[in-house]
Amino acid sequence: MTPEDPVVDPALGRLPALRVVPMPADTNVAGDIFGGWILSQIDIAGSVVAHRRARGRVITVAVNAVQFHKPVFVGDLVSLYADVVRVGTTSLTVDVIVYAERFRDGTHTECVRVTEATLTYVAMGPDRKPRPVPPEDDA
Repeated sequence: MTPEDPVVDPALGRLPALRVVPMPADTNVAGDIFGGWILSQIDIAGSVVAHRRARGRVITVAVNAVQFHKPVFVGDLVSLYADVVRVGTTSLTVDVIVYAERFRDGTHTECVRVTEATLTYVAMGPDRKPRPVPPEDDA
């Protein structure tokens, strides 16, 4: 792949819930992007789609699973794709997949799946208590 070639989006036809470029301040002692920084971005991306589906405030109640497959580096373009995979009475389960688009030496670009996670959110009412998630067809 050359710099002139278009990068194929790993989730064709979909927009990421979040896209961000990590900076040097986000690194761990080994110089890779700190896992906690990635988890923070995952939570933000997951909450975007949970908030939309719940039509209001949500809180994170669990990070059910996380798998770090490959490191993320300073300067990578990190795209996070999130999908609501389960809706309960007051809760939503969201899967988040993270890709890193790497730009190296101006000669090639690669897009790699670096992390995936599953999180649970709970819809909250104005009284800060759980509230029912509205039916999807109730828009």
